[in-house]
Amino acid sequence: MHVTTPRAALLLCLLTGALGATAAPALPFKPPVPAPAPTLGAKPAAAAVAVAGAQNGNRGKGIGDDMDCLVEPSLIVNVGSPVEGTIAQVLVDRGANVAAGQVVARLNASVEAATLQLRQAQEEYGQRKVRRNEELFKKDLISASDKDELETQTRLASLERKQQQAVLALRTITSPVNGVVVERFLSPGDHIAQEKILKLAQIDPLNVEVVVPVELFGSIKTGMSGQVRLAALGGATYNAKVTVVDRVIDAASGTFGVRLQLRNPNNKMSAGLRCSVKFGK
Repeated sequence: MHVTTPRAALLLCLLTGALGATAAPALPFKPPVPAPAPTLGAKPAAAAVAVAGAQNGNRGKGIGDDMDCLVEPSLIVNVGSPVEGTIAQVLVDRGANVAAGQVVARLNASVEAATLQLRQAQEEYGQRKVRRNEELFKKDLISASDKDELETQTRLASLERKQQQAVLALRTITSPVNGVVVERFLSPGDHIAQEKILKLAQIDPLNVEVVVPVELFGSIKTGMSGQVRLAALGGATYNAKVTVVDRVIDAASGTFGVRLQLRNPNNKMSAGLRCSVKFGK
């Protein structure tokens, strides 16, 4: 009689299963697709579109060609207050012309004004005492020390009055430039600490910003003239002068920046207009 050991039975089962199994069809080999390599210096899509939109218009142009440009304010100023307080008046609004030194806002100054009146009264009283004591000193009725003390007190009162005048002046806000009001942020009753009251733009002169191909580097110099054409104003042409030529090239776009200064008497032209410029000599 043939005896099968447990080990032999196990081997027999494994062998039988292997022989009876149906082989699965082999799948065609597909090589792995490599991930795209990162591009050095690549920019986000939005940034790339913005750069392309700004540069493509002037790419390949020569010194005598019309180049796209943009008219901008020569200066943007955010006007605030050097002291904390409550706004009593805002005297200008968006779109208004302002002159340098013009009062544009005032803070509540009732306490400061009352203190100034007190200092003025103290100074005037001291001056009267000095005049009276001059006669007494001549008659040897007061000592030189008493006379000097009174005069010193009167001088201190005068300095305190001048100091209070300066404190009161800080609560009157003036425009630092000739320009226009771009935006108003606060109104009477608002508390101000470090906030902005107004945004002002100086638009005389205007800045004309141009992005120029690198091939023209060295051909455009400060002092050169340029003819600026504003399509939004019926194609009118104005003379401008080169004031800034960037000394660093933007390697990604192969361009550099140029700024021209354009006179704008009476603020007739607006900032933010697209334009074209042709450089002269």
